[in-house]
Parts: sequence; structure tokens; C-alpha cells
Amino acid sequence: MDQAPGSPQESQGASGLPACYRHPDRETGITCTRCERPICPECMISASVGFQCPDCVRSGSGTGHTPEANQPRTVAGGTIAADPRLVTKVLVGLNLALFVVQLAVGDRFTDRFDLLGRAFVPEFGSVEGVAEGQWYRLVTAMFLHSSYMHIAFNMLSLWWIGGPLEAALGRVRYLALYAASGLAGSALTYLLEEPYRPSLGASGAIFGLFGATAILMRRLNYDMRPVIALLAINMVITFWWPNIAWQAHVGGLAGGVIVGYAMVHAPRERRNLIQYGSCALVLVATVVMVLVRTAELT
Repeated sequence: MDQAPGSPQESQGASGLPACYRHPDRETGITCTRCERPICPECMISASVGFQCPDCVRSGSGTGHTPEANQPRTVAGGTIAADPRLVTKVLVGLNLALFVVQLAVGDRFTDRFDLLGRAFVPEFGSVEGVAEGQWYRLVTAMFLHSSYMHIAFNMLSLWWIGGPLEAALGRVRYLALYAASGLAGSALTYLLEEPYRPSLGASGAIFGLFGATAILMRRLNYDMRPVIALLAINMVITFWWPNIAWQAHVGGLAGGVIVGYAMVHAPRERRNLIQYGSCALVLVATVVMVLVRTAELT
């Protein structure tokens, strides 16, 4: 059993060496550089100078690294999770659940939450849209779809490209990338699309995942041809297929490339600052586009 920390008297082994304060049956010649209590190899935590005991590190009195700091990390510095696809599963489930709600409630639900610049909606008898202060539409439109084919294509793409990317980045960074890409796509659509034309779909965020995947594969020296070919095919469909909001795809792709590059290329000593700074940069650009377009429409 572990000995209570702070014991007034240190036990000694047969050889005369002190015993670890947490494991009295283990002799050791190493002491904590902060409290000077003897510690065995299991209790040693590397510090800038020497080793420290778990209690000093836990209390914040030491400068050593916590045991969690020594855990394996993803290529972007994220924590390796037991289920590396959890966020992707949640996103797919959320999109499918809202599509069921769309089918059950009908156009009244979709028209309330899709991306609309500014237009009179007869169903509500009023002028609706982002320019009317309904900024939530920039987010909610990312989780709505217009048809079975639309949601099937997007969810298959999200599952195929999102799962491996989540495992490579870690949950928090992956979710930040998804949100930044989706918002960038919504903002560019709002800025350039006709204000009376509604838009919806997760493709802006998914194109951001495509862009980040290309950056990651380049970083790992993988064969780039499959992802480039897939991205090229999707871009051709974007501009050739009617009724597709190309602005969402382009905006999401740009946001994904910016954030993805920061995620996988940030130096370790400034990793968090650069990674989340890139997300903030995309968010600022999003806000600027929204404000500019709102000023034009009001």
C-alpha cells in the first residue's frame, strides 16, 4: 500500500538506503528535488532539474511533467482517444437526426434554419435571413440537407475522410477544424450568393476536411494522387452541377487548408498558439464577411 505523504520519518531498507515514501518496500537513492522525499522509479516524474514526486507535481508546486504529458500524442499534438472516430460518429448522427426532423416537420423547419441572406418568406409572412439578425443560420445550415442523395453523399464523405483525420488530429482539433471550415463556407455563401436564394448542407465543412487531409498527407509524405483526384472531381461537380452553392465549397476548402496547415506544421513549443490562432483568424475573416454583407443588405 502507498504510504501517506509527508511522513515525519523515512523508512530504510536492509542496505541502509531510504525507501520510497509511497512504496516502503522499495529502496531508492533518488529524492524529489522539491520536497526531498525518496522516490522509486515508478514515482519519478521528469523535471527541468532532476525528478519530482507525484504529489509535488499534482499540487502544482513542482515544475515536472505530469504523467499525462508523457502519453502518446497525435501528429498534431492531440490526445489519442480510445475511440478515434467518436466526434465523426456524433456529427454523422446529428446530421441524420436533423434530416429526420426535416422530413417530419417539413419546409417550415428547413426554412427557419437554412442559410438565407435576406428575403420575404411567405410561410412566415416576414422578411427573414442573416441580415435580419438571424446569425444562427450560418451554423444551423451546416447540419441540414435538401434530399436523400444530398445527405447520403455528404455523410459518406464525412465518414470516409473525417474518421482518419480525427484520429490524426485528435478530437478537439478536429472539431475546431470542422467548425472553422463550415463557418467559412457559410460566410462566403452569404457574401456572394443572391440574398433570396437559400443554401444548406455540410459540404462546406467537408471540403475543409478534404483540404486538411491533403495537407496532412503531404506532411506525412503519402501518395497525394488519390486525394487530389477526389478533390478535383468534387470541384468539377461543384461548378458543373446545377443548384450547388460553390461558395460554400470554396470557402470551406480555404478555411480547411489554413487551419489544417497550422495543425500539422505548428512547432511543438508554440503549437497551441499557432493552431488555435489559425482558427481565430478564420473566425475573424468569417465575421468580417458577415458584417460587410449585412451592411450591403440593410
